[in-house]
Amino acid sequence: MKELLVRSISGLVLGIVMLFCVCFSPWTCAALLLFVVGVGTFEMARLQQMNTIPYLVVGELFTIAAYVVASLVALGVLGQKWLLLEIPFFTLPFVFALFSSQRDAKHIFAYVYGALLYLSLPCALMLFMYRKECFGDLARPGLIVLVFCLLWTNDIFAYLTGRLLGKHKLFERISPGKTIEGSLGGLLFTVIAVAIFSHYADWLPYAAAIGSGIIAVVFGTLGDLCESMLKRQAGVKDSGKLIPGHGGILDRFDSVLFSVPFIFVYLLLL
Repeated sequence: MKELLVRSISGLVLGIVMLFCVCFSPWTCAALLLFVVGVGTFEMARLQQMNTIPYLVVGELFTIAAYVVASLVALGVLGQKWLLLEIPFFTLPFVFALFSSQRDAKHIFAYVYGALLYLSLPCALMLFMYRKECFGDLARPGLIVLVFCLLWTNDIFAYLTGRLLGKHKLFERISPGKTIEGSLGGLLFTVIAVAIFSHYADWLPYAAAIGSGIIAVVFGTLGDLCESMLKRQAGVKDSGKLIPGHGGILDRFDSVLFSVPFIFVYLLLL
């Protein structure tokens, strides 16, 4: 009971902070996501057993620099041509691995590319959701809030449905607690919730709402499973201890980080 109370309070505080940062200004949102990238990279290093000083410093520099460049483009400080600077970030790990005598290249690639693609890219894409050039009338803080709310709704109702009706394991080898019934319940209630929201929010068409809801649930669940896989391989229960009752940044943001690129592409094409 005490653990549930701690988890609920810390989750509520985290939610309030996130909503404030997203809605107050793109710059406060960018600062929040910079924190996510920095701490998340540290946790990724821990999961990949790469948390010695040289590897940690280089990994942090790569991911933070990649995020900062993309975020400044998203915020309109830099022109879009500056996105070309992102290309070297995906080649430099090879050079780093070449001169490393302590770690295999596969460990370095898993750490650096994991942080770049799993942290920097999704966080930067969220900032582009403020830009009308990309999303037209959909571009607003509410679009980012919608992404978080979709995944929170799925988490809550997947848990409740799983507890009440769950009998068949979804992916027992990775996450014994997840059930097929819970996942279907999360999907159903998320789609219902976002359809109701779309009915009252005239800026969000049904196609964008329902499609985003389905994508968020499917890829958010995959993101959660992938992070569970990394933790199992590392032999740890949580990616960190930053958030009481929840674990680390990756534990709390795994589904968001994994699903954002897919939602981004869907809405952009729509």
